[in-house]
Amino acid sequence: MRGWIVTGAIVVVAAAAIYLLSRPERIEITLAPVERGTVERTVANTRAGTIEACKRSKLSLPIGGQINDLLVKEGDHVKEDQLLITIWNLDRKARVAEAGAAVNSALRERESQCVTARSDTREAKRFTRLAQEKLVAADIADQAQAKAEASAARCESMKAKELQAQANLEVAEAVLAQTELRAPFDGIVAEVTGKIGEYATPSPPGVPTPPAIDLITDDCHYISAPIDEVDASEIVVNLPVRVTLDAFRDREFAGVVTRISPYVLDLEKQARTVEVEANFVDLDESVHLLAGYSADMEIILETRNNTLRLPSELILDSNYVLVINASGYLEKRKITLGVANWRYTEITAGLVEGEKVVANIGAAGVVAGARAVVGKQGDDGDH
Repeated sequence: MRGWIVTGAIVVVAAAAIYLLSRPERIEITLAPVERGTVERTVANTRAGTIEACKRSKLSLPIGGQINDLLVKEGDHVKEDQLLITIWNLDRKARVAEAGAAVNSALRERESQCVTARSDTREAKRFTRLAQEKLVAADIADQAQAKAEASAARCESMKAKELQAQANLEVAEAVLAQTELRAPFDGIVAEVTGKIGEYATPSPPGVPTPPAIDLITDDCHYISAPIDEVDASEIVVNLPVRVTLDAFRDREFAGVVTRISPYVLDLEKQARTVEVEANFVDLDESVHLLAGYSADMEIILETRNNTLRLPSELILDSNYVLVINASGYLEKRKITLGVANWRYTEITAGLVEGEKVVANIGAAGVVAGARAVVGKQGDDGDH
């Protein structure tokens, strides 16, 4: 009898040992709570966007010539209509002086002739009055009237000659202006091509020639970024934008959509995109932007406030999460999703506030059916 008892005890111990050795290893997991917060539906650029200057002009002289004066250097701030470059133009300046002298001569001749015309008019009136009183012959009065009319005609003719001389002066000034390059707006000189004594050549159609001056604004910028054509249909002007810049890491800037390109850009071997532009909103004056900075644009299409949400990376197969059941095993739970972006996803059904889901998705062994234990960083203790 005692032998049977010993044998039974050995069997029980062996079975227990086999169970302990063969039961699945407990996988350590971390949990994330279902919380309330803001969830946004957004679209973002497919390739890096760019910070652009509000105004940028690559300026070239309208005619070729030898650079005579180079009045600015790179980095200079200039005002609108400020003279930047001139090419040799002594002959054109001489023509302007000549035309100006002609205007002055025409003005003096007009004044002289019109003075004579006014005098002849008064004389004709006097002779007409005397003829009416029979004090002079009528033909004398007629001659005086004819002379007055001829003088008045010469006065008007001289006015026309003065206008012609003035027009010639304007033509000469316009020809001279072709030898000058002026700033079309207030800005900063980004680049200067050419030196004094070199020959400046205008860019003919279809032939890319470096501009003489690259002028940009340094106090006004906007963002331009390509958006996939699939997402572009939902974008409208005045939608809010979240902007990030590589040059200002860990910072976000507010913006608003200002322009949507009216056509789709089709580049070889690249996805078709639509160029979208946005202006900064309430940009801190301490932030100094440079044209050409790379930028990313996240356009906010829809916002849900105070809604249940989870980090988007915790969603499996589009509508499942992993939870730990009362028996300590991981299981998939189906949920219903609402608005989502790459940060958060709205939960409309399947979970309640305060519930927790598995957070270390993708870790070794963290799959449905695994026996799990909450790690030290969890709040629920050991299951």
